[in-house]
Amino acid sequence: MTDADAVIIGGGFYGAAIAIYLAKERGLKRVVLLEREPKLLCRASYHNQARVHNGYHYPRSFTTAFRSRVNLPRFVRDWPEAVKQDFTKLYAIARRNSKVTAKQFERFCYEIGARIEPAEASLQKLFEPRLIEAVFLVEEYAFDSTRLAAWAQKELQESGVEVRLSTRAMTVARDAGAGLQVTTLNENGDSDSVRCRYLFNCTYSGLNQLSGEFPGTKTRLKHEITEMALVKAPSALEGLGVTVMDGPFFSMMPFPARGLHTLSHVRYTPHFSWQDESGDDPYRKLQEYERESRVDRMLRDVGRYMPSVLDAKYADSLFEVKTILQKNEGDDGRPILFEQHAELPGCYSVLGGKIDNIYDVLEKLETEQFENVAER
Repeated sequence: MTDADAVIIGGGFYGAAIAIYLAKERGLKRVVLLEREPKLLCRASYHNQARVHNGYHYPRSFTTAFRSRVNLPRFVRDWPEAVKQDFTKLYAIARRNSKVTAKQFERFCYEIGARIEPAEASLQKLFEPRLIEAVFLVEEYAFDSTRLAAWAQKELQESGVEVRLSTRAMTVARDAGAGLQVTTLNENGDSDSVRCRYLFNCTYSGLNQLSGEFPGTKTRLKHEITEMALVKAPSALEGLGVTVMDGPFFSMMPFPARGLHTLSHVRYTPHFSWQDESGDDPYRKLQEYERESRVDRMLRDVGRYMPSVLDAKYADSLFEVKTILQKNEGDDGRPILFEQHAELPGCYSVLGGKIDNIYDVLEKLETEQFENVAER
């Protein structure tokens, strides 16, 4: 049995950042971070489009867009070594089936204070004018998750956080002494228990897979198995990031961790989806999935809008479980989930849909009171 002030379950970007915050900013002396994989930041923190949002992506969710606009400069300031800025980012508005027009998109950008201007003619020529109404030059970046992982490993060590890799949290229950008790299982089949005052469940798609007395989140979740295709961009698109809005939706973004571009498509990136249920492990579904790529269909459709993309060379696909809040399916909003479980005092569940949401989490934590075990 180990005693700790706080246990964080999940060694992705959110779990690592929360552990570092509790140790460095709130002075908790004994913080334990549990991660079921053999490395930090190797699941959803890596298998995504690596976009640092500036709000453009969310014209139907002003709150999500505005929070991204506020958070982007903070993220660039705090993780400059992980942010890639040396590319040109374009947003294009489709003529047909788009849920926003070019004028509506411009007005939306002005409302959230995001930089936007018409793209120069040479960039507009990359698009099929019969299908694209307007092309805009914007300010948006990409991040390198491997550099974020290096930052996390260094900061966790310097902060004195105990990191247990290849270790899965199995059950959570109340403990008469410290408050909460977490049982764990490592890769060798060895079980252990950690008593703690505070517990942060940052397992993303696995939020509701804990057993024992864990009540589950009140907010309903939806999972998707998604494919992020990795391609070698043709020379005409090599220094670009492109998003076409907002219906026939696709994006092609630099992926700094591999020196490639990601390609995603609203129709073909989600392979299938289901409603979250306790005991129905999303990661098991992903493990058993055949992972047949749809990149040919992505390229064929994207090529109608940007003909030069047909010269891209397919390299790989990143398959992962993407988890969203059911209540935001209609407006594409990506607020954080931050629930404190009254049934288990000191137990929190945290989920963010975008990397810049970390500031929304930290602002929530600023309002919480924490104390060390030794102080009680």
